Amino acid sequence: MYFTDRGIEELATRRGDEEVTLGWLSDQLRTFVDLNPDFETPVERLATWLARLDDDDEDDD
Repeated sequence: MYFTDRGIEELATRRGDEEVTLGWLSDQLRTFVDLNPDFETPVERLATWLARLDDDDEDDD
């Protein structure tokens, strides 16, 4: 288990029943980076990965 799994589990437990938009998530990620600029690169990588999830299907052709 990775250390980050604890945070992911807490998120799922505390807010797992909520529905959010990707716009809301984007705003929260921007706020997080504003408050924690050292995490800009990992947040950028996560956001890019999420944005491109469907691109894998296109690469297989």
